Amino acid sequence: MHERVHAQLQGPIGRGLPGRGTGRTSRPRVADNRIDSASVAPNDKNSTDARMRATLAAVAPGTELREGLERILRGRTGALLVLGHDKTVDSISTGGFEIGIEFSATGLRELSKMDGAIVLDRDATRLMRAAVHLMPDPSIHTDETGTRHRTADRVARQTGFPVISVSQSMHIIALYVDDQRYVLEDSGAILSRANQALATLERYKLRLDEVSGTLSALEIEDLVTVRDVAAVAQRLEMVRRIATEIDGYVVELGTDGRLLTLQLNELVAGVAGERELVVRDYLPPAAGRKPKTADDVLFELDAVSPTDLLDIAQVARALQLGGAEQLDAAVTPRGYRLLAKVPRLPGAVIDRLIEHFGHLQKLLAASIDDLQTVEGVGENRARTVREGLSRLAESSILERYV
Repeated sequence: MHERVHAQLQGPIGRGLPGRGTGRTSRPRVADNRIDSASVAPNDKNSTDARMRATLAAVAPGTELREGLERILRGRTGALLVLGHDKTVDSISTGGFEIGIEFSATGLRELSKMDGAIVLDRDATRLMRAAVHLMPDPSIHTDETGTRHRTADRVARQTGFPVISVSQSMHIIALYVDDQRYVLEDSGAILSRANQALATLERYKLRLDEVSGTLSALEIEDLVTVRDVAAVAQRLEMVRRIATEIDGYVVELGTDGRLLTLQLNELVAGVAGERELVVRDYLPPAAGRKPKTADDVLFELDAVSPTDLLDIAQVARALQLGGAEQLDAAVTPRGYRLLAKVPRLPGAVIDRLIEHFGHLQKLLAASIDDLQTVEGVGENRARTVREGLSRLAESSILERYV
């Protein structure tokens, strides 16, 4: 496995990944092209990840803002941009002048030739002020050393707006969002790593398909153990996390990542749904004052550390199926996974079928007349369910033993 994806399995994916350059980095997960800091708390980790991702999308190749930044780099000048304008920004701004004109890459380049920062609106569609001297609170902690970078870091922390610093001497573009710093890279370098990650994802997906097929056959034969369920959940989680890593590359690549997006979508189609179905199939019966729900278990799976994810017993524990001592214990699925594979079967009908029959083995043994006793299941639908489950049973067992 290449080192980037290996690092992903050794550190929290999508929640503050080790990254490039110096300082704090992140590859967040919430998709949004709008840079909006007004409605979220700056210290909230998920909110910071969302704003960082939105900022990366705003400066991705193909955007006018990225073109303007590239013009500044090629012109061998520096710049300091604040992506947002409100009373807080005004309170720390002195000098400069109001412009309030529509954003353009050439205009940004020309304004960067003057000393001082440039203030844009929140959506980076208008140039609000130029040649501004920013005076953030000097008591705000920063690990940066250069004057421009120290100012960018403090302004981002104080205002909650993204700040972009273009370094003339280091020839880099750094994004500051709350307490995070992210250094942009050339598309070629990002695409190279993305392709390596995609190759890794393909291998993991093949293994996932194998263990998922095995689980289906074992479900038909009523031979499932906790280990079998945990193995599928483990692979699903690994595939999801690697896909999240690649999705971060897609955001950074902008228009250069369109082909990568198509490949990624094809590989991970259905993975999120399969993950939820596995949890719903094997969620232990409700017990206690606050029984675990499927959403609770999915959250716990997401919180499993990359190191623990390699331990099948830790995955079983997150699934609420016990630890290492329970791995060989038998479990019975409710039938969500297999019913979801029956064509044109609505989710509401699946829920009623499982509520009526209780678990998969009773569903497999049910006749067409038995199925028709369930609300919303007429003769045609009952026949579809019966024939669909029979075909799934035959193909699953055939794949396992041939």
